[in-house]
Amino acid sequence: MDLPATGHAADVLRDFIGHWRGITEIAPSPWGTARTAEAEVVFARAAGGHAVVQSYRHREPDGAHFEGHGMFTVDRDHGDTLWYYVDSMGKPPTAPVRGTWSAGVLTLERRTADGVAKHTFRVEDGVLVHTADLRLEGHTAFSPLLKSVFRKTPVQPRP
Repeated sequence: MDLPATGHAADVLRDFIGHWRGITEIAPSPWGTARTAEAEVVFARAAGGHAVVQSYRHREPDGAHFEGHGMFTVDRDHGDTLWYYVDSMGKPPTAPVRGTWSAGVLTLERRTADGVAKHTFRVEDGVLVHTADLRLEGHTAFSPLLKSVFRKTPVQPRP
């Protein structure tokens, strides 16, 4: 993806900006069994458009709650989209994740001591899709971790 002249993350991520609601399908993993959760994500401009902040949360039928917060920005020198992310599992980011664009899909590989989570984000026909595949340390292949499908909604205050 060519960077806009401004270099603003808000221009690069303009299709993501808004309030989205949907469903997250969570695959079985070391952290739990397969399940589905109602989810929402908000992408909002910040820092004069130089950043886009992301707030994700889901609540599972048993009342379990998960949330994650990220910040996207642009590395104008290398053309990458950078993602800083932390979630309620408690593992702080060690460095920003560098993402690349191909055919309208943002792909980022987030590395932790547990392994690598490959995230993709795309908006297609008004639907935001976020997938994550996981390759645990000591394994060679990725396995599905989650798939979230969202539709844009009017902004409503959180309870």
